[in-house]
Amino acid sequence: MTLSVLTLVRGRRDHLVNLIAGLNASTRLPDELVIAYMQDEPPAALPTAAFPVRMVHVPGEPMPLAAARNRAAKAARGDTLVFLDVDCIPSPTLVARYAETEGQGVRLGEVLYLPAGATRDGVDIARLDQLGVRHPAKPAIAPDEIRPTPNHGELWGLSFALSASDWVAAGGMDERYVGYGAEETDFAARLEAANVPMVWVGGARAWHQHHTVHVPPYQHFDSILRNATLFRATWGRWCMDYWLGQFVARGMIRIDDAEITVLRHPDADEIAASRMPDTTLFS
Repeated sequence: MTLSVLTLVRGRRDHLVNLIAGLNASTRLPDELVIAYMQDEPPAALPTAAFPVRMVHVPGEPMPLAAARNRAAKAARGDTLVFLDVDCIPSPTLVARYAETEGQGVRLGEVLYLPAGATRDGVDIARLDQLGVRHPAKPAIAPDEIRPTPNHGELWGLSFALSASDWVAAGGMDERYVGYGAEETDFAARLEAANVPMVWVGGARAWHQHHTVHVPPYQHFDSILRNATLFRATWGRWCMDYWLGQFVARGMIRIDDAEITVLRHPDADEIAASRMPDTTLFS
């Protein structure tokens, strides 16, 4: 059984360097790393990896996240596909645990959030474990635990694994979604429709490297509305309700059963004010 790690990149070179450092320290190395880069040039001057690294170019504006995942999956040669966000540093056992649990359907690994500056002096696994903070909406799970979840809405795009055959069975991701939001929720619905089970896997920990958070994410206002409307048309329900609710509360949109009406767009001051201080780890 072979295993491919897949990641998407636009900027964030330092985060990618740390992701590779984490993979280099794995107790079970991946058979390859596939990097789908959504920028003009491939990431440069990357560290030497203890495994093959291949890159595929995926142009497009806004960011073609669904298309990039599809291109990476198509290029991958592994029996198991591990999707790892470029912001994530894998623990030494992440690859091994995803490999050991092949056959369990979609596997979700826990992700702990790091404060700003946590990797300033390099990747120190013990330090990351001390600093990492669990997202309040995500479960704690023992290192050797496998916990089924009946709710495919639990899919967490930061770190998950599935067989290449399950990826094909679900049809990959819907490339009509561009920019921020909903492509992962749509894929979760595709997995559920394809009867692919989902479990949380202990021991597949990763640490999320800090980046600026906006609350609400006004900079993605148009993409959120477009993608939410597409999801509603596809599945008969809304997604990203949390953000949509905040836009409603601020008098920016009105929602009825099947339509979003834009009342006004966020202005430059509102977008600037939505940027959270570095002490904010997650939205």
